[in-house]
Amino acid sequence: MGLLRFLVGLLLLPVCVAATQTLMALAAAVRPESTAFLPPSTLALGGGYVLWLVMYYTLPKPFRTYVLAHELTHALWGTMMGARVLRMSVSKSRGSVTLTKNNFLITLAPYFFPLYTVLLVVGYYVLGAFFDMARYNLVWLALVGFTWGFHFTFTIGSLMQHQSDIHLYGRVFSYAVIYLFNVAGVCLWVVLVSSPRMAEFWAFAGFYLREMGHASWHATRDGYHWASQYFAGAVR
Repeated sequence: MGLLRFLVGLLLLPVCVAATQTLMALAAAVRPESTAFLPPSTLALGGGYVLWLVMYYTLPKPFRTYVLAHELTHALWGTMMGARVLRMSVSKSRGSVTLTKNNFLITLAPYFFPLYTVLLVVGYYVLGAFFDMARYNLVWLALVGFTWGFHFTFTIGSLMQHQSDIHLYGRVFSYAVIYLFNVAGVCLWVVLVSSPRMAEFWAFAGFYLREMGHASWHATRDGYHWASQYFAGAVR
């Protein structure tokens, strides 16, 4: 199984390249809500992210908060996939969760699923069903940038250390899956920033996800074609 996962990870590398190209094309294609070089939504999102970076590098790091999110994400994805949570423990330096079943998505979910950001987005739209949240849109986007910065910095930091989750499925496979899901998440944030209202968001997201899938298919096909030609030439 280790060799099979390694080979699948290699096959996913052109998909990672295609996903990156798709993200760049998506970011260039969306229309900002103003003609400013940096529209307010982008400033709010980036401002929240920068604020988190300042706090991350100048204040004590909230490791327990990250460990809690890490283990809760394991538990959440396990529950969504039919597992039962038997035990969970969280401390400042480590945590653990015991489930009745496991797979690569459950294991790798904390590295690509920004739990606090998702909870913030869900809370915003739930409140939006009862209150006019438009006046708080920029504050909400700043919090999205802040919480996603939390996810990104702690994910990079944890991946730079030995992680049993990564070792379980192999580095090539695990990193490819983590990268793909994170790029897909950034694509959704791009769409989200471009269309903050719920109805517009789903229409906009549907259109660009179809376009993204189409572009990714062609870019992936070209990547595999290039790789096959390169290795064929190397063999000769």
